[in-house]
Amino acid sequence: MRDNYHHNQRVVTRGRPLADASSAMILVHGRGATAESILELADLLPHAGMTYLAPQAVHNSWYPYSFMYPMEQNEPYLTSALNRLGELVAEVEAAGIPAEKLVLAGFSQGACLAAEFTARNARRYGGLLLFSGGLIGPPGTPRDYDGSLDGTPVFIGCSDSDFHIPLERVQETTVALRQMGAAVTEKIYPGIGHTIIGNEIEQAQLVLRALDSDQ
Repeated sequence: MRDNYHHNQRVVTRGRPLADASSAMILVHGRGATAESILELADLLPHAGMTYLAPQAVHNSWYPYSFMYPMEQNEPYLTSALNRLGELVAEVEAAGIPAEKLVLAGFSQGACLAAEFTARNARRYGGLLLFSGGLIGPPGTPRDYDGSLDGTPVFIGCSDSDFHIPLERVQETTVALRQMGAAVTEKIYPGIGHTIIGNEIEQAQLVLRALDSDQ
């Protein structure tokens, strides 16, 4: 099992140096994309004192098949990808930034990975931003995750007709995260396709503003 498959890949950063930052965002790119491309969100989601970290997946993909496939078909790559996020979270905390000041964000495959990581590692985070994604696994996957998200603000946005992300999975993700104690805002947009639109950025900005009030 190559659980460290993604371990040695680069991390592209922006914003404050990690050692000097007061908050952090881990940005997870989608299938076929790059760390550099997802970092474009840093310009749209500015926050004073924040460091932005974008890990790169091997061959631009975190796992080979659809997130709706049985999980074992995406192994060992899925486990490695989750481990990679865990490594970055540990680095952020080692730099003195608590989980309450850490936001995880992703688009498409990256959103799926961020959602699954957060559910499997439940605690109070600064936020979770899911652009066109949802929890991983085929229909009927048990969502009996351990722990509480303890009020973590979550934004999940998606088209009502996204050809990669079934609407039912978005709604299932909302229910599961709410049951874990997250404060979820779900927005479903008619006919926008597989993309990120301005209103989603506005919703994400609200999550970042809440970081300043969580002292």
